[in-house]
Amino acid sequence: MIVLNVKYTTRPGMRQAFYDILKKEGIGEASRAEDGCILYDYAFDPDDPDLLRLFEVWEDAEKQKIHTSTPHFSRLGELKAEYVENVSLEQL
Repeated sequence: MIVLNVKYTTRPGMRQAFYDILKKEGIGEASRAEDGCILYDYAFDPDDPDLLRLFEVWEDAEKQKIHTSTPHFSRLGELKAEYVENVSLEQL
């Protein structure tokens, strides 16, 4: 099992807009529908208005790797370029 804690630090004041476009474009829904995805959920950080957290759980590393080659993952990269200043990833 692969468990990831992703932290998106958005440009100032852009967290809600980033979250809204992710929802509008169905990034989370498409990811959750993938084979091997156990959990894919966003959460607002209560202490940082520019931090959006993403918690991912995958059956195994191969399924998570396949996720990174999907069209919606590519679209996520485009959206990050527009809305996000920094991304940090922690494997738990």
